[in-house]
Amino acid sequence: MIIVKKIIKKWVAAISLTAAIIIGVSYTPDYFEISKNLDIFNAVYREVNMAYVDDTKPGQLMKTGIEAMLASLDPYTNYYSENDIEDFRMLTTGQYGGIGSQVNDIDGKIIIENPKEGFAAFKAGIRSGDQIIGVNGINVEGKRSDEISSLLKGNAGTPIKLKLLKAGQTTPVELNLVREEIKEKAVPYYGMLPNGETGYIKLISFTENCSGEVKDALLELKGKGCKSIVLDLRENLGGLLHEAVNIVNFFVTKGQEVVFTKGKISEWDKSYLAVNNPIDTVVPLVVLVNENSASASEIVSGALQDLDRALIIGKRTYGKGLVQQTKPLVYNAQVKITVAKYYIPSGRCVQALDYSNKDEEGRVEKVPDSLITAFKTKGGRVVYDGAGITPDVKTIDEKFSHILISLISKNHIFNYATKYYLAHPQLAPPASFNLSDAEYADFIAYLTDKNYNYKTRSELELEDLKKNTEEEKYFADIKPEYEALLNKMVSNKKDDLIKHKKQIKEYLEEEITSRYYFQKGRIEFSLKNDDDLKEGLRLLSDQNKVKIILTSSEKATKPFNTKKKF
Repeated sequence: MIIVKKIIKKWVAAISLTAAIIIGVSYTPDYFEISKNLDIFNAVYREVNMAYVDDTKPGQLMKTGIEAMLASLDPYTNYYSENDIEDFRMLTTGQYGGIGSQVNDIDGKIIIENPKEGFAAFKAGIRSGDQIIGVNGINVEGKRSDEISSLLKGNAGTPIKLKLLKAGQTTPVELNLVREEIKEKAVPYYGMLPNGETGYIKLISFTENCSGEVKDALLELKGKGCKSIVLDLRENLGGLLHEAVNIVNFFVTKGQEVVFTKGKISEWDKSYLAVNNPIDTVVPLVVLVNENSASASEIVSGALQDLDRALIIGKRTYGKGLVQQTKPLVYNAQVKITVAKYYIPSGRCVQALDYSNKDEEGRVEKVPDSLITAFKTKGGRVVYDGAGITPDVKTIDEKFSHILISLISKNHIFNYATKYYLAHPQLAPPASFNLSDAEYADFIAYLTDKNYNYKTRSELELEDLKKNTEEEKYFADIKPEYEALLNKMVSNKKDDLIKHKKQIKEYLEEEITSRYYFQKGRIEFSLKNDDDLKEGLRLLSDQNKVKIILTSSEKATKPFNTKKKF
């Protein structure tokens, strides 16, 4: 206990010194509050570690405290311990050390999912559907996928031994692999679309040098004679701000302001300009976005919209107008802090949630409509702040049916794709592959003894009706009608595999395609049934319509490029 007390005293002294340094350089009027609360925190931490009845695991206790503190600010201010740095590096660079494959918990087993072409797992013949039962001599049956994922990752060049049960086989095999530096491609697919005139680029993240990947794709497509471009930012949650600026720069003139940031500290009052010569300032450009296009995706789509340089198609974007900076800490830890808000060329900020104002229960509210302000694009069109990027052309989002959600969540789509792959050595190219009616009937037969129970919204509402009428003593009077209606719904659900055949079949075809052609094939196949893309191509073929959209105007309360007051 004496040794423990000495260690704690040294730790408290170190924290107190750090606090003094922080207070000395922060120039904040709240220095007394900071000092007082650090003393309180130190005291609580010391007493809990010394007196709590069970082992407190001091490191985990402190991590919990730090994460809870930061969670009270916003979801983007995060702490990364030394053990988390590999995951953090993956987020910012797209790189990590490992075998190049995801794993998932399926039916109580650790199953390989989506091995990446060209990396260790792929080169060793490991495919989706294979089961991992051992890692470096450790039996992993019964463990969770996140535990296995940490075992698979490690420094590039280090050996790893896997014990696998290959899909369709009953005898395990052992494979010796060497971990590699895995680099996730920010542009997993690009190519000419079937009309022979439009180039398509899929950008999935804003990691280091993603702009280089976009540039290479753009130049290659121009070399093939593309007359228009579709940049797909759907499901792209963002990343590095300077990469977003570089990508906008490909399409706008040198010297154009792309975004500016404003924070509490003056060093974050910055303007980011297009500093390079553009690649093409006139090629017709469509940008696809949806509700999961965020942050850097919104800088690109918003800046191109504000400059009337691109037509934005899809759904309203997420609404993240905050900028983070990473600060190194002691013991190889890091903290990512929200330091500023960003503003695109019209002067608007797209941040949808106001984290500085929460209700009594700690919930964050959206920016109220009364505070939403209108701004003008370069050509005079009205755009709004405070709620993400509203597309120039909105598309209808097709909702997944309840039965499809159930089939996906219970892994029946994934497992049938494995079965199909084992029975079919070859597959038609993604652009031409389709399941026949007989093959879809085989899928239905496959589901005969499978559990994919689900409740529709109507059934859930019926349950609420029953509960409410029971509480109000009315249920006995309506019970016959209630049960007849419920039975009718249950009977109708039996036909859902046929009723929702088109949607289920498309998802199943996409999963099967990925077994043969991997991520590129999955994306290429999905484009066949992409309504947002079809709308983009329709408009690109009618430049008069595009011109009308990009020149429409109404009165706005803010001029273009509102002057900043730093």
